[in-house]
Amino acid sequence: MCGIAGYSLGLDSRVERTVAARALLAGIAERGADAVGYAFRCPGSAITVHKQRSGATALLDRIRVPEEATKLLVHVRDYTKGHPSLTANNHPIRHGAVVGVHNGTIENDDELFAEHGIARAEPSMTVDSEIIFALAERSRGLTAPVLEQLYGSMAAAWLDEDRPELLLARGMGRPLWVGAGKRELFFASTRLALELVESYTALKLKKSQLDEGIVVAVEHGAIVARERFSPDLSFVEEPLPAVRAPDEARSCLERLATLHAAA
Repeated sequence: MCGIAGYSLGLDSRVERTVAARALLAGIAERGADAVGYAFRCPGSAITVHKQRSGATALLDRIRVPEEATKLLVHVRDYTKGHPSLTANNHPIRHGAVVGVHNGTIENDDELFAEHGIARAEPSMTVDSEIIFALAERSRGLTAPVLEQLYGSMAAAWLDEDRPELLLARGMGRPLWVGAGKRELFFASTRLALELVESYTALKLKKSQLDEGIVVAVEHGAIVARERFSPDLSFVEEPLPAVRAPDEARSCLERLATLHAAA
């Protein structure tokens, strides 16, 4: 069980980028403490990635997102495959020009790497999530057929340095909330993360869950394309508790309040 979050903002959005990033991280902190990371992109620039092997609290003070950034990915990890001692296994995961985050389990990743003749971004990588972003880099817009090849559970988000949009996809078995403002779209594994964004940025968001079997493209804080796909519903996973790191959740929320009071 992992947690994902992030945003797409209009160029004229007045949201404080770092404040929103911290709120999102605090809101998903309970979902894993094996590793944590974030990535952002400014218009015309490459994607910047930072990740570390710790819980969310240890990163909260260190997050710095430039005010010109318009896209953000955040991840907390409770690992299943791909040991977190190898940095490349942790999220956000880069495969070529694509950087993404994933919550879930992909059971047929090794088979798909072999079938498509795709090499791992690093030879020692074993994390199952990488196949999503490896196939996304190859598909370049033909996203639904790619997602239908996956066997497992999934909520994912990714950026492509060769394309302008943020992609959000929800397969089966994992939550994915979205919150829409006038010039902003936030996403997260928990509703709490969106509520924290509202509290700390003074925004009012229209909140809803993405349906299973849908992928959306987001630009400048608005959904610009939407496509259906058919997840493999034969996958059965042993139920996992959503709260994996309660101490991280508590300490992160306390630290977030302290940072805000000191600002």
